[in-house]
Amino acid sequence: MTDAQWEALAIPIGMAFLFYSSLDNKVVALYPSPGGPIESLLPLQSWEEIANDNPQVREMKPDVEGLLIHRIRSARDYYLIPIDECFKLVGIIRTHWKGISGGYTVWEQVATFLSALRQHAESEFYN
Repeated sequence: MTDAQWEALAIPIGMAFLFYSSLDNKVVALYPSPGGPIESLLPLQSWEEIANDNPQVREMKPDVEGLLIHRIRSARDYYLIPIDECFKLVGIIRTHWKGISGGYTVWEQVATFLSALRQHAESEFYN
């Protein structure tokens, strides 16, 4: 995903997940927050371009798989994962968030979660 494509999604934070909702008949973007998942109500104008550039994204199973996007600071990580893993991340943030910035513990837990995803992706790639 290019920076321009990401910016066109207009998601206000650097972490979100997108999935195709069969109930809504559209791609939905959610971002984790201390209060739970927050749905972006923006039109996601660049989604078609992103999906066209990444066929595996277009093939996501509706309501089952999500594209987790992690673009905090210099990170540019993307994971096609089961939707329940996306909501697991929401739970981690909701459970461990303290104060305005989240505190050290929440970001340590998020880093552990992302590291496990990375290790799983690498092991799937090499097997």
